Amino acid sequence: MNASSKSIGQPLNRVDGLLKVTGQARYAGEYPEAGLLHGSVVSGTIARGRVLRIDASRALALPGVVAIIDHTNRPRIASYDEPYQDADAADGSPFRPLYDDHVLYSGQPLALVVAENLELARYAGSLVEIEYEAQEHQTDLITLQNDAHPAPAELPKPRGNFQGEYASAALSVDVSYSTPIEHHNPMEPHASTVLYQPDGSLHIHDKTQGTQNCQAYVRKVFGLEKEQVRVFAAFVGGAFGSGLRPQYQLPLAVMAALALKRSVRVSLTRQQMFTFGYRPRTLQRVQLGAAANGRLLAVAHTAVGQTSRFEDFTEHVVEWSGMLYHCDNVQLTYKLVPLDVYTPLDMRAPGAALGLIGLECAMDELACALAIDPVQLRLINYAERNENEGKPYSSKELRECYAQGARRFGWDKRNPEPRSMREGRQLVGWGMAGGVWEAMQQKASARASLDLDGKLTVSSATTDIGTGTYTVMTQIAAEACGVALEDVTFVLGDSSLPTAPLQGGSFTVSSVGTAVQQACEALKEKLLAVARQACPAFGGATLEQVTFVDGQLRLGDASVALAELAQKSGETPLQAQVTAKPDEKRQAYATATHSAVFVEVLVDEDLGTVRVNRVVSAIAAGRVVNPKTARSQILGGVVWGVGMALHEETLTDHTLGRHMNHNLAEYHVPVSADIGDIEVIFVEEQDEIVNALGSKGVGEIGVVGVAAAVANAIYHATGKRVRDFPITLDKLL
Repeated sequence: MNASSKSIGQPLNRVDGLLKVTGQARYAGEYPEAGLLHGSVVSGTIARGRVLRIDASRALALPGVVAIIDHTNRPRIASYDEPYQDADAADGSPFRPLYDDHVLYSGQPLALVVAENLELARYAGSLVEIEYEAQEHQTDLITLQNDAHPAPAELPKPRGNFQGEYASAALSVDVSYSTPIEHHNPMEPHASTVLYQPDGSLHIHDKTQGTQNCQAYVRKVFGLEKEQVRVFAAFVGGAFGSGLRPQYQLPLAVMAALALKRSVRVSLTRQQMFTFGYRPRTLQRVQLGAAANGRLLAVAHTAVGQTSRFEDFTEHVVEWSGMLYHCDNVQLTYKLVPLDVYTPLDMRAPGAALGLIGLECAMDELACALAIDPVQLRLINYAERNENEGKPYSSKELRECYAQGARRFGWDKRNPEPRSMREGRQLVGWGMAGGVWEAMQQKASARASLDLDGKLTVSSATTDIGTGTYTVMTQIAAEACGVALEDVTFVLGDSSLPTAPLQGGSFTVSSVGTAVQQACEALKEKLLAVARQACPAFGGATLEQVTFVDGQLRLGDASVALAELAQKSGETPLQAQVTAKPDEKRQAYATATHSAVFVEVLVDEDLGTVRVNRVVSAIAAGRVVNPKTARSQILGGVVWGVGMALHEETLTDHTLGRHMNHNLAEYHVPVSADIGDIEVIFVEEQDEIVNALGSKGVGEIGVVGVAAAVANAIYHATGKRVRDFPITLDKLL
């Protein structure tokens, strides 16, 4: 049995909080090492072509510059695609840094300057001269949108008769939306510190969401044995998907370390954070046909996204339109346009954050056309099943999200007429949207060890990208073993630990958390086996009969300390390791998190400025392990959604094929002054099927629907429908 004192569900402070606020938490670019060399990347300045000549003579003449590595003198690396295909690779041929003289996109790394300090390396990099043979390029999605080809995605098959039902519908909307390129911009730029060991092996501190993914990549690209590469990521200063794939600073740092047999650190500049993955630009068309009472008769969602010339990056942009609402006639299409750009990359709530903009704005437009309340329209078309999969949901409390969110927001006081609500010179707008995200679980392993003092250490190779993984795993382990939180240590971020999937997709708690729980259960079985042998009172006891609580094993009036059992076991430490995988009972069900987002905006009628004044986000995500860290995830997601709606856009000069606002002065992210009151509601949701914990994850669901809700509120305030995101003041004037 579990401990009587519960830690799961408690809003506990982060166990790693003190290390972070006191500066003791070390990130990838902070590990000290005597004699450490520093690398600076020299970035290309053309979008497509060839390198004819690299003149590094001026840089090499500087005292303290140790080496300059380019495609002509790099260490040997793999020749074929397969070694470069990491766990999150897209279809196609992955990018190979410094492989040859071909330039595939603007900002491509073309050389690495290695020097005794970072400042010198960067200055020396400015002296490297590169001569190009430039070729014609194309970086504009709109120009080539008619050349789009079907994405290599397994989309749900069309169901019913979309064309016929759409044509005969009492009312229809046919609307198009565009979303821009967005870059992840975590607070911590990407960096890799490669510590060259006396035996020639490499200890690598990397900014990554998957230590084992990076380990496999380095091993395969450089032809090394698994034992020769160990990757660490104890702390990650935000990633949002940017660390799912090994970024180019990692192989460049390894190249330098192997070539020089020295420890090397390569850190990217903020500008270089715009030279790899990003959320792709999309052009979306949504067609909705409805009966006069609001019932959806036909849904079509078509999206065109951009990708690189060398990989087909596919997002799940349109699938949500086939599952969020009930409709028997659905057609979903996703196409790609290859451009002279880097491959896009998963970015927080990938696909859903974009697709829900199209769907939920279109639903608002339909509600206006039908003169039906937006919440009521969604209730009329409520889906009890995921019709893409033809399966019932393991649990779904979206109705309650609508109800609780609307009640808390005061939605019943909304005047549906656009431009009807005001506060002085400010137009007031109220908008809402629904949200959905898959509740996934991946195979994962964990180890639980009990030392002679009764201290529990649980470990897995997962990472913590700021989401609170250290804390929630500690809570899960403490409750599972019946020990105090302060007696539990969770160890992560080391490729040598038990196998874990990439941290992303909101599946870490369900995947690694389940493994942690099962490892603790296996450890309890071993402890009970020791007790049966060493303590007569526990002679024939079963797990169902005993309790683990307060660091003790108890049966009736008999008790024994877990530390004593560890001492009696003869194992030091006493440990158990398990591999957890999704239960077969999941296969008969669809699993998802859901949300309802309500937004109030204030729009200055004269200036066109928009302020998000108030947000209520109601979330159904199963059992919430830690409401405090989960709330922080939703708050962050809402801020992201506000950014998508009003601020974020990577601007490209298509003549040069180069991003223009590659800095945080001109790439606008929301700041404190942009954010009003945010209220988070966790709707109670019991789920016995999704996993043993009943937890679905909250990292993504906080984002989806927010941008659409903001856009819908702006329409309600102004009567002007903006379909080109972000909604900047020039589009409102």
